[in-house]
Amino acid sequence: MSSTSTSSGATRPFDVRDPESLVAYTQTLDCIHCGLCLATCPTYELTGVESSSPRGRIHLVRGRMEGRLEPGERYGEELSFCLMCRRCESVCPAGVHFGALMEAARDEELRRVPPAPMVRALRWVGFSVLLPHRPALRVVGVLARFAEWSGLRSIGERLFAARWPWLRHAPAVPPLAEQRPLPERGAPAAGVEERGPLVLLEGCVAQVLTGRANRAVFDSLVQLGFEVHVPPSVVCCGSLHAHNGDLEGARNLAKQLIADFEAAAPLDAPVVISSAGCGSHLRELAPLFAPDDPWQRRAAALSARVRDYSEVVVGPLEALRPQAPDLGSVAYDDPCHLCHGQKVREAPRRVLDSLRGLERRELDDPEACCGAAGLYTLLRPADSAAVFAPRLADFERSGAKVLVTANPGCQLQWQAGLAPSGRSVLHLAEVVQAAVAGPLYSQAAELR
Repeated sequence: MSSTSTSSGATRPFDVRDPESLVAYTQTLDCIHCGLCLATCPTYELTGVESSSPRGRIHLVRGRMEGRLEPGERYGEELSFCLMCRRCESVCPAGVHFGALMEAARDEELRRVPPAPMVRALRWVGFSVLLPHRPALRVVGVLARFAEWSGLRSIGERLFAARWPWLRHAPAVPPLAEQRPLPERGAPAAGVEERGPLVLLEGCVAQVLTGRANRAVFDSLVQLGFEVHVPPSVVCCGSLHAHNGDLEGARNLAKQLIADFEAAAPLDAPVVISSAGCGSHLRELAPLFAPDDPWQRRAAALSARVRDYSEVVVGPLEALRPQAPDLGSVAYDDPCHLCHGQKVREAPRRVLDSLRGLERRELDDPEACCGAAGLYTLLRPADSAAVFAPRLADFERSGAKVLVTANPGCQLQWQAGLAPSGRSVLHLAEVVQAAVAGPLYSQAAELR
């Protein structure tokens, strides 16, 4: 293992997410400057500028950490411009871990150049007050829904959107009934084969903004015969913290989450995730901790239990082959952190293909980023819209009636983009739930 020198002259193993050892990490990336990443990078496609490509950003980070690049606004701009979709990792012949590099680089940059006081305050409220605490999230969900119902949101957009453009791009908040917390336990449905226990991550933002999809995940697992446990103490996994340069916050949340999952019954049951970004983060949790930190072993143990929703339901569905809901033709769009981060590509397609009567159409470029990228839609709405435009054109060419995805952020991005046309966007679990809750599924279950 490579090492890096500390200020005292001693050496220690470097950790890929430790900003103090980032220079040692970048020197091990083995980027061979082949340029294969250029064609996959959405920001390079927008600008054609080398520094907006993965290869260019690696060069910038190395130069910054080695002291060859003077600090400047352009460096920070390129870090924030990156969507961290990690598509470059899927084509890199050298195996560069670009996502981990960008998280560490953003963390180091925020330590070196603290944001403006207002931004610091908003980050503290979002990352320290709201995301880790479900009561605070519920209060915000209620207030946001009231603002939409009463027209206050529209008024606020007219008055303040020029100063705060993100107001126009904030996602719609669903009715309070869809924001209800999930039950702590769901027994397998009667009349179906029992398939064992699972632990389900309810999530933080997803429960407020895409609660209907969360409910579909829970209900469909129960209908398929799983015993579902939802630990009420588990809220935020810290993925948004890590992606936005708050590695210390991500590390603290990881410790809490690991301890909560270790205590959650049943022990050692698979942990099911229906959010691609959260799943990718949890599957790569161990590098948040130094090799000699006991938390790294515990993080690795939790990561080994993580399963995407599609990986869990594909087997039962292929055995049962329930009748699909009447949706017309559907197109599946790969969430970046599912296909590039977790390398899960076939399971969601097999899930859809297992539903009798469902017509699935393949997009021309299903693994391209939709521009959601966590908070990117709010922080850089113009860039997000530019990245989304070719994705929308791809969907139009497919002729599909419904867009299906497997990540809350992508779902919200597509809903906003398809709203003018009135076409539907569904989480994969919503399609599955509509199939397994139908009468034909019940008949098939009785025959088994």
